[in-house]
Amino acid sequence: MNDKEILEIHKVLSNSTRMDILKWLKDPEANFPPHKELGHFNDGVCGQNIQDKTGLSQPTISHYLNNMQKCGLLITTRHGKWTYFKRNEAVIQQFLNSINKIL
Repeated sequence: MNDKEILEIHKVLSNSTRMDILKWLKDPEANFPPHKELGHFNDGVCGQNIQDKTGLSQPTISHYLNNMQKCGLLITTRHGKWTYFKRNEAVIQQFLNSINKIL
């Protein structure tokens, strides 16, 4: 992971709501109800459920989730009109390894 990628992830993680989202997505069954359309978490958590849990506006959550996806922290999957989000564990581990190596 290069310095630019590390800094982008740091920017995203500098917001408490985005940190909360990553924490919640680590154990989606404990933090969210399954979406009515799917009934499981194989593809992650519906963006609507994330918005509901945060209590923030749809544009704000969309912006947060988009930034998290752009820097690789989240993987998205579409099912009809719904977008599902899950953690990208490979990128998270790569980020942690890079930080450990640098610092």
